[in-house]
Amino acid sequence: MTAENQTHVSKFLLLGLTEDPELLPLLFTMFVTILYLVTVLGNLLMVWAVISDSHLHTPMYFFLSHLSFTDICVSTTTIPKMLVSILTQNQTITFTGCLSQIFFVLFFCAFENFLLAAMAYDRYVAICSPLRYTVIMNPCFCCLLMLLSLLASLLVALLHSLMILHLSFCTDLEIPQFFCELAQLLEIACSSTLINNILIYIVASILGGAPVSGIIFSYTQIVSSVLRIPSSSGMYKVFSTCGSHLSVVSLFYGTSVGVYISSLFTQSSRKMAVASVMYIVVPQMMKPFIYSLRNKDIKASLRNLFC
Repeated sequence: MTAENQTHVSKFLLLGLTEDPELLPLLFTMFVTILYLVTVLGNLLMVWAVISDSHLHTPMYFFLSHLSFTDICVSTTTIPKMLVSILTQNQTITFTGCLSQIFFVLFFCAFENFLLAAMAYDRYVAICSPLRYTVIMNPCFCCLLMLLSLLASLLVALLHSLMILHLSFCTDLEIPQFFCELAQLLEIACSSTLINNILIYIVASILGGAPVSGIIFSYTQIVSSVLRIPSSSGMYKVFSTCGSHLSVVSLFYGTSVGVYISSLFTQSSRKMAVASVMYIVVPQMMKPFIYSLRNKDIKASLRNLFC
């Protein structure tokens, strides 16, 4: 095959989740009514509950509202394009659109990663240093954490997106996904992607490992503090404040690790496209349910809103 420079590549072909045209209406209905609308409405409801209830104007719910907004952005970056492709029967995406999709998916996923770490630190301070909580988690510090997370996420997304500009592609421009994914785009490149792959592992190890290490450290300290609480009611109260966040952390990292492990044992690109729904769509939809069912403050706020 003859390689052509990337500046001359005008569009890619997104193969989607299925090749069966009879399943496309079902996919459209499922993604519109069940996944996308539930994700957007559920997370908007979470943001609304935090903004409208003065009792939720705390660092924990400050981060939670931004997490919900980020989930809306992740879903909006990927799902609407797929829905348009199903409606118009046109699976192509321009090179600029593909690059933009990669940038925003990386940016919002990285930002979500940092937000989960900030929420874990918030719980660590609240449980291990309750008397100093308001001093440590002051509004300026929370805004600083948010700003640093945004800058780090922007750096990650911009770095990977700019590195794509140095690649060249062959005549085969089919991406076996329903959205432009960085790993899939690197696989169809004709030029060497060694630097891109090295960069992925370096960034994932540093900027991905740091939040995970912070979450592990925070909950290690929380567990050690909980074990020193004599009453079972006190232990239950502490765990109830962390249960929602632990569930979201497990969902976020568990689905990502599960998809990565499954990619090592399967060669089917179609199965990988279906598996990618588990980390790019499902967690964003499930988080509002987790917090609304497990967090009593959110439940009380939602009850007041509806009543």
